[in-house]
Amino acid sequence: MDKNVLVLGMGKVGSLVALMLRDTGFLVTGIDKNHQPDSPIPVIQADLSDQDFLTEQFAKTDAVVSCLPYRLNKPVVQAAFDTGTHYFDLTEDVPTANFIKELSGKAKCVLAPQCGLAPGFVAIVGASMALEFDSLRSILLRVGALPQSPQGLLGYAFNWSPEGVVNQYLNDCEIIVNGVRKMVPAMQDPESIVIEGKKLEAFTTSGGLGTMAESFEGRVDMLNYKTIRYPGHQQAMKFYFHELLMKNNRELAGEILVNALPPVNNDVVYVYVAVDGWKNKSGRKEHLRDEFVRSYYPITIHGKTWRAISWTTACSVCAVMELVFSGKLPQKGFIQQEDIRLADFLATRNGRLYAGNTTLGQHSK
Repeated sequence: MDKNVLVLGMGKVGSLVALMLRDTGFLVTGIDKNHQPDSPIPVIQADLSDQDFLTEQFAKTDAVVSCLPYRLNKPVVQAAFDTGTHYFDLTEDVPTANFIKELSGKAKCVLAPQCGLAPGFVAIVGASMALEFDSLRSILLRVGALPQSPQGLLGYAFNWSPEGVVNQYLNDCEIIVNGVRKMVPAMQDPESIVIEGKKLEAFTTSGGLGTMAESFEGRVDMLNYKTIRYPGHQQAMKFYFHELLMKNNRELAGEILVNALPPVNNDVVYVYVAVDGWKNKSGRKEHLRDEFVRSYYPITIHGKTWRAISWTTACSVCAVMELVFSGKLPQKGFIQQEDIRLADFLATRNGRLYAGNTTLGQHSK
């Protein structure tokens, strides 16, 4: 690609994003608040809240990828907007994404938030499947990042940002019902899913739809996103947040959960997408349901084993960047994940990692 890219936040996901982009041909530099002498990627140690520093650095680069906590992204995207630098991030925070969209109308660069797993890849899958239908009834998006060998009542491990998970459990969720967008509480409407013979549950959480509801309003009767967990997780978390009132102190709630449920290396990412509607076949309409069901496990990259949640997230944003710099996506303005075709995504160097085997899944309310 021969383009200069800055990766902000060289943690678990950011360091892998930097490696993948370097292998793709980008000229990559990391920026992190901590000194990282052992990084195979050159890293600048700096204060990422320094707006003048960000503007100075962005003016010398072609693109920036934010792998920072969502609360730090607004000044980053403002600096990218001001300097005309392509911007990509992994945020699931809805207010941050809305702020970015408001800027995009006058942007001279690409502004592409929500390029991770959910929001991100799952929307690409759902929207691409929907294109195969002449009319739609429902689009169901389900994703879970879980330990392979769950322990305790929660059956969970915090391999992802505790802030992000707490927000997903407490913020209201956007859905489509009867063709109209509406907001509903998180941790509601539980259902059962069976993948690879494992019984799982799913319930509403915030942020996973990205901009899908806006794009599909009036085109589908029902659209929603739910998080996949092991059975019993939803009830335990409702007790924790609402009956024990931990919802009133989100930071402390996250600290307690991470202390009790630290990250594990042997994780699995489940992706379940189902689209229900009608297709014209041989001159007549058939009512059909298509499913995309995948289980993603840790893989080895450069001799190191990376968790499933890390590589699926990193792979997604790197694939979107490939599509922008190859000219297959717009060169300025807001990029919605649902406007990306799955076939194009999977044809990229990084997107090919997602091309795994389909597993059978069952779904019920």
